[in-house]
This record gives sequence, structure tokens and C-alpha cells, in this order.
Amino acid sequence: MGIVALYGRVIGLLASDRWIAVLLAVSNLALAGFQFAEPVLFGRVVDALASGNNALVYVGIWAGVGFLGVLANVLIALHSDRLAHRRRLAAMSSYFEHAIALPPTFLGEQHSGRLMKVMLRGTDQLFHLWLSFFREHLGAIFSLCVLIPSALYMNWQMALLLFALMVIFALLNYVVVKRTYAAQGDVERYHSEVAARTGDVMGNVTVVQAFTRLAAEVEGVKTAMGQLLAAQYPVLNWWATLTVLTKACSTLAMVSIFALGTVLHGSGKTSVGEIVAFVGFANLLIGRLEQLSGFINSVFFQTHSIREFFEVLDARSNVVEVPAAPALEVSGGEVVFDAVTYHYPNAKAGVEGLSFTVKPGETVALVGPTGSGKSTAVSFLIRSRDPTSGRITIDGKDIREVSLASLRAQIAVVFQDPGLFNRSIRQNLLIGKPQANDQDLLRAIALAEAADFVLAKPDGLDTHITERGQNLSGGERQRLAIARAILKNAPILILDEATSALDVETEFKIARALEELSRNRTTLVIAHRLSTVRKADRIIVLREGRIIETGTFDALVAQGGFFAKLAEQGGFLGDPRTRQPPALPAP
Repeated sequence: MGIVALYGRVIGLLASDRWIAVLLAVSNLALAGFQFAEPVLFGRVVDALASGNNALVYVGIWAGVGFLGVLANVLIALHSDRLAHRRRLAAMSSYFEHAIALPPTFLGEQHSGRLMKVMLRGTDQLFHLWLSFFREHLGAIFSLCVLIPSALYMNWQMALLLFALMVIFALLNYVVVKRTYAAQGDVERYHSEVAARTGDVMGNVTVVQAFTRLAAEVEGVKTAMGQLLAAQYPVLNWWATLTVLTKACSTLAMVSIFALGTVLHGSGKTSVGEIVAFVGFANLLIGRLEQLSGFINSVFFQTHSIREFFEVLDARSNVVEVPAAPALEVSGGEVVFDAVTYHYPNAKAGVEGLSFTVKPGETVALVGPTGSGKSTAVSFLIRSRDPTSGRITIDGKDIREVSLASLRAQIAVVFQDPGLFNRSIRQNLLIGKPQANDQDLLRAIALAEAADFVLAKPDGLDTHITERGQNLSGGERQRLAIARAILKNAPILILDEATSALDVETEFKIARALEELSRNRTTLVIAHRLSTVRKADRIIVLREGRIIETGTFDALVAQGGFFAKLAEQGGFLGDPRTRQPPALPAP
């Protein structure tokens, strides 16, 4: 997308406030006319005084024009600010709404720090462009459209000097933009790297501290900042040079106009009033040219950030929702995977021809080594991504033919990463059921074996949880995630390593709660720890994306196949409450 097209798209974002934008445009047009009238009236006053005529009429008109110009300026200043602030927040809201709806396949390739940087820098640049468009750019364009023809009409010889000045301004700006555009792209890339690196460190500060990486990480950020400055300085040097050259050209143009005017006056080809008016034109034109040069400068520095902003807005999910799709209504909850296949781009991982049925109220566990396709398979059910072939149905309905919101409303998920927000325990739980009352919340935390630690805190349910639950233990975080799923009370349940962060005794307690929760619900369990799937109605063993074994825990162990080897190697053939962890080597 070229700069002109990009700028057009930026202005196009004002469409919902089009009438205010039109009013501001008309005000700019009027202001340009008033500013054009002032040097003309000034020249008339000078000529009237020089010839001994009454100049009061021109002075009165001049005062009226000046007053109207002040009103136009007030209108522009007041409403352009409000419009720019309003549209900035609207653009930020639109970006946020769009970004969080993008699939994990996109978000997984983007650092959260970079996405935040793109949103904040992008909307800031949009704000400044909108504000300067109505305060300066639009008026400057209108003024030039009026000034050049008027100057040619008044005195074509002096007007040629102004025209030459315009050409010089245009050439200088073209050369500098041409020289620095690619370099500014590198600068924005370094900005993204700094944002990503600092976000990385802040998000993993406990690791940084534990491994005594403070000095190294600070040095790494400083290095990235040094690279940013090294890339930015040459760009700034070019634009500083441009500023000096344009100022010099403006000064020479003014001197030339005075010199030419003096010669023309000496030969009787112009009056003192015309010279004065033309000097006013020249001052106005030079001011507008400098504004346009500043506009080009600002657009140049803002283009890359705005382009990154639009690139995220233009990113499309590979999960396409059918327009006006009906809501999913679950009667039994039968889930069917029918020849489901998916291959990750540029990777061998994925799943191949998965076909199985989970009957209503049945608990099915997916097990297998890391990378075998367990999480990938379950991600299809909540449509984090869609398979490349095959289909998944719930009660006979293809999940791609129902609304996404209704599909996800019927499924409760406990992820391996609990995903807690920087909010109170109450607010985190209410994500599962916004209308839940305290009785519902207390029941959920009791079933999740979380009541003891929640109620022991001074603020109970209103205890504040820090970012990602860092002020809680791993087991506490996991139990709150389970309570949130219990509260949702959906007919289909997904447990993705739901007990992975728990000690053996707590795991056993929660297993009873999960067993109760799973009753009469279609449940899919993803597990590495085989002790969590002992009571599953059926176990599906995956290896390299394919189903290699199916059966109950005992039946699979008795077969002596791949699952039996996994169980034996993990020491999961005994009671999980009595098993002993393997001995660790001496340090």
C-alpha cells in the first residue's frame, strides 16, 4: 500500500463522524479564504493611504475577516481535538476486538509485546495525523489552491518566484523521503524488537532473577536500543538537513521578491500596496509550504507504524464463520471426529485421519508422547483452528455450520496454563458464569478443592490475583481454573492436563471432583500423566498424529503395546496416592 493510499485509508476511518469532518473541512476552506483576503486588504489599505484616499472601509472589512477567521479557528481547534481523541479510542477498540479474535496460529507467531506496541504506536500516529489534517494539512492544501492562481493574477513575474520555491520544496522532500524510507522501516523493526524483548523479560522476571540474568538482560535491551538509535540517527540527519535547506530557500525567496518588487516599482509596473500584498502572500505561502513539509515529515515517520497497525487489522482468521449461522443446541453431546486431518505449515507435526466418537456422558482420554497431536485434536473442537480435511460434529451438526459463540458456550475448558487475569478471584471465576451469585461461586470452589485456600485469605473471593496468578501457587491457580469450568456447567468438558500442577494428594481429591463434574457430560481429557486417565471410559493413544490403540486403561495395559510401555516407564501402574517418585541423581 502506497503512502497516498495509506493516508486515504487513515482519513477513511473518520467515516462514522463524516458530518463533523465535513464541517471541519468547510471551516478550513473558509479559513483559507480569510487568510488569502488579509494580504489583499493590507495592500489596499497601503495604496489608499499612499494616495490620500479613505482606508477605513478596507480596515473595517479586514477586521470582519479577521473576526470570522478567529471563529473558524476556534471551531477547528475545538472539534478537531474531540474528533481525533474519539476516533483514536475507536481505532484502539477495533484493533483490540479484532486481535483477540484471531486464531492461536496467528497470535502464536506474534509477541504480545509487539502487538501492544503496534496498537499503541499505531493509534497514537493516527491521532496525530487526524489532528494535523484538520488543523494544518487541509488548510494548507486549500491555501495553496487559492494562493498560486491569485499570485499569478496579481503579478506573474513575482509569482514565478513562489512557483520556483514550491518546486524546490517538492524536490527536496522527494529526495529525502527516497533516501530514508527503507531506513525508517528498519527503525520500526528495532522498536518492535525492543518492545518484544522488554515484554519477554518482564513476563519471565522470576526466571531472570533465579538465573542471575539481570545484568545480561539489561545489557541486551540496551544493545537493542543502541541499534535503534544507530538506525534512527542517519534518518534524523537527513530530515534536519531538509529543514535547514527549506528555511534557506524561504529566506532567499523573500529577498528575491523584495528585490524584484523594487525593480518593478521603479519601472512603474507595480504599486507599493501590491508589493506589500505579495509579501503577505509569500509569507503565507512559505508558512503553508513548511506545514506541508512538516506533514510529509510526519507521514513519513508515521507510515510504518500505521502500516503495521493495518496489517494486524487486515489479518484474517482461518476459522471462517458462516454468515447468519444458527446457534448450536446440544441435546445429548455426542462428539464425532470424522477423518480429521491437519498439517502445520512447514512442519511435520499434525494429525492424520482421526476418526472416533465420544458418546453422550462418556469420558475419553487422549494420551501419547509430546507432539503426538493431542492438543491439536482438541483445538479443533473449540475451533481454535479448522482441520484441512474431515469434519467434527456435535449431535450430528457440523461445528463449522453453527455460530462460533454458541459452539464455545457449550464447551468448558481447563487448560494446562490456567490463564488467570490480573483481577480478583471473584472476577476470574465469573468469566465462567457472569450471572453467578456467591452461593454458586462457593459451590464451585468447594468442588474444585479450592475453598480452603480461598476462604483463608483476608479478602476471600475478593482477593486480588496478580498477572497470570503469580501470587498463587501452581496448584491454587489450577484449582481456580477448574472451579471456573465447574461454574460454566457446559454439556461438553475439555480437560487439558487439568491436574498437571497438583501434588499427589490434591490430585486425588480433585480427581473425585472432576469425576463428579464429568458425570452426564461428554468429556475429553488430554494427559501426559496416565494416572489422571485411569477411570476414563476409553483411552485413545496417539503417536505421530495417528490413532494407534484404543481401549480401557486395564485393557491397554494387558495388551502390552505402546500404552503399556508408557504406563510402565511412567510408573503409573500403582495407586497414585502411594506411588513414589523416582530417585534424583546426587548433585
